[in-house]
Amino acid sequence: MDFASLDLPAPVMQGIREAGFVTATPIQEAALPLALRGKDVAGQSQTGTGKTAAFLIAGFTRLLRSPTPSRPAGVGAPRMLVIAPTRELVVQIESDARLLGRCTPFRPLAVYGGIDYAKQREALAAGCDILVGTPGRLIDYLKQRVWSPRHVEVLVVDEADRMFDMGFIADLRFLLRRLPPHDKRQSFLFSATLSFRVLELTWEFMNNPSQITIMPQQKTAERVEQMLFHVGREEKFPLLLGLLKREGGDRILIFTNTREEARRLEDRLTRNGYDTRALTGDVDQKRRLKILNDFKEGRLPVLVATDVASRGLHIEAVSHVVNWDLPQDAEDYVHRIGRTARAGAGGKAVALVDEASALYLEPIEKFIGQKIPVEWPDDDLFVAEIKPTAEERRRFAEARRARLEARGGRFGDRGRREHGRGAPDRRRHEPPPHAGRPPAPPAPPPPGSAADQGRRRRRRRGRGGPRPGGPPP
Repeated sequence: MDFASLDLPAPVMQGIREAGFVTATPIQEAALPLALRGKDVAGQSQTGTGKTAAFLIAGFTRLLRSPTPSRPAGVGAPRMLVIAPTRELVVQIESDARLLGRCTPFRPLAVYGGIDYAKQREALAAGCDILVGTPGRLIDYLKQRVWSPRHVEVLVVDEADRMFDMGFIADLRFLLRRLPPHDKRQSFLFSATLSFRVLELTWEFMNNPSQITIMPQQKTAERVEQMLFHVGREEKFPLLLGLLKREGGDRILIFTNTREEARRLEDRLTRNGYDTRALTGDVDQKRRLKILNDFKEGRLPVLVATDVASRGLHIEAVSHVVNWDLPQDAEDYVHRIGRTARAGAGGKAVALVDEASALYLEPIEKFIGQKIPVEWPDDDLFVAEIKPTAEERRRFAEARRARLEARGGRFGDRGRREHGRGAPDRRRHEPPPHAGRPPAPPAPPPPGSAADQGRRRRRRRGRGGPRPGGPPP
């Protein structure tokens, strides 16, 4: 379907043309005709198929066709609210809104944790038309009455299944209950999977939505070429070096399961001549944005990331996705390899399976409904690693110790830390002072005190002396 065949306002069509869009993707072709008629839509589609453009085009069209209401001064009163689970996804949606809405009079604004708290607060109080944010930061500003949800005409919940996975569903319900009634606004919910929990949200907060499912039988992107290598843990990094040398590629995304493994891999790849950065949850937000921009613009060829980057990021021309560790959740495998082969392009997904992650392989293949092709490496594919010097090992150990000390007492409180909603309760995460050793004996009472005299009497009785007024021994 051509966008020109839709009855879209001229400013929206101009933004679509300047963004380079000509033909609608399947999810856009199915959702836009319903959305333009005013229907609520709950859509399921693979990652990277254009869900963001679908709800932005529909939202812009509704706002342009509706008269602009009078809004209070000094308080943000957005007409369109987009709720997303992660900071990176919020930044991406705001960027797409600026791109597609450059010819419209609407002003988008993103609010999220980890950066520019006061600046975001002032910008929100000054007013915006389209508000994109994470649940925690939206609630924070709402409780301070920096913005009001009473004028929202269009609601979008993006990556709803991820909201459940990250524990944000209570925050999401808190926000949705303060919006205008479902028959007074238009609502969109998009997700990679429409589970029963997600559908429950549609029944509770949407107005008889049309449910759209695109290609449910195929979980992975069609143009992703998958391959798998069985390799021992000690041979894993030499094989990775050989694959990087053989495959080439100017944008390579490597996924690990833990922050420390990502840091270790960054250090080893840098030492072996690859310009690499690690993107993990404990990286400062300004640095995270800089790393992502460098990777998107081609200045950074290799990015090592945890699952913080496996959802919602649209990065053009990612040639290879490497699973250094297989994810423990089968759905995360789909989202990881979905970072390549986006919007009809091609790409490769490589999995390095060692003895520690082999247990996760069968659930992944069962979930995606296919066997991942296995390739057995030749001896010449392994490249010798440049080992670190003693000084480099010492510096890495010191940096790791400093990171662990900086994170001390904050484990298990990720949601609060990610969205700036107060300090964590350290008592829940730190062991008691006497853990692992017997408690110290109490200090003796001062000599001559009543407690000291009583202690002496008890000691004499313990030696077998007669008790005053008691029977003979």
